Amino acid sequence: MANVAMERAAAQQPAEIAGQLVHARLRAQSLPGFPGVQPTDLQTAYACQEQAIGLWPDEIVGWKIGRLASDQEKRFGQMRLSGPIFNKALRHASKDVSVAFPVFAGGFAAVESEFVLRLDRDAPADKTTWTTAEATDIVGAMHIAIETAGSPMAAINDLGSTAVISDFGNNAGLILGPEISDWKSRELDTLTVTTSINGVVAGHGTAAGIPGGPVEALRFLLEHTAQRGRPLKKGMLISTGAITGIHDVVAGQTGLADFGNDGRIACHAVRATPQP
Repeated sequence: MANVAMERAAAQQPAEIAGQLVHARLRAQSLPGFPGVQPTDLQTAYACQEQAIGLWPDEIVGWKIGRLASDQEKRFGQMRLSGPIFNKALRHASKDVSVAFPVFAGGFAAVESEFVLRLDRDAPADKTTWTTAEATDIVGAMHIAIETAGSPMAAINDLGSTAVISDFGNNAGLILGPEISDWKSRELDTLTVTTSINGVVAGHGTAAGIPGGPVEALRFLLEHTAQRGRPLKKGMLISTGAITGIHDVVAGQTGLADFGNDGRIACHAVRATPQP
């Protein structure tokens, strides 16, 4: 009987964690720490994420890809992690107009300059192994973008990868910029971006800084989501990883991602309000 009770408690835990994370996000409230016993493995963390996806009142329009810290990469034997991007959190950049995005007061928020891949067809549901060439072939376009990272937990990154995964991969939205028309013919180190916060340069990088490049990140995601029973769909937007780093912001601060000749995206953080 004791073993049955323990199994039931373990099964309920991801649902309870997800419920508290989703409630905090919907109410725009911060959390003092991880709500419950933090998962000690990636499988349980993704179980929490799946439960949260089921509770979230919106549809998935894409996925973000992040990195595990080096010590956790060794611990878990995995380099990358993922989280959903929802339709209502997708914003479109306009030339010379700053895009407002919400942040959790007392929580965590950051600006991450990224390259986003838009898929031009569905991934076969039964295909769980991909080559980089096959991943390239499914891409219809590359865009410049800013991922607006965010969580009700201020210390989410300090808590580690299982906390990040549990809470939608620490994603709070995506600001999509214009398409890069010639990206397939360019070297990765010519796809550049400089990120500034409040007018001060915070980092500079290129697509070559993503291990294997953006398409290799997509290859990981194609396999990962297929194994979760969530094969990628036509039109989905895949944010392939922070190029210049994770740049913390609070309400009132501004961000700028300057991709040179490929365009610029300006944004500013505003305090999140409860969702209806």
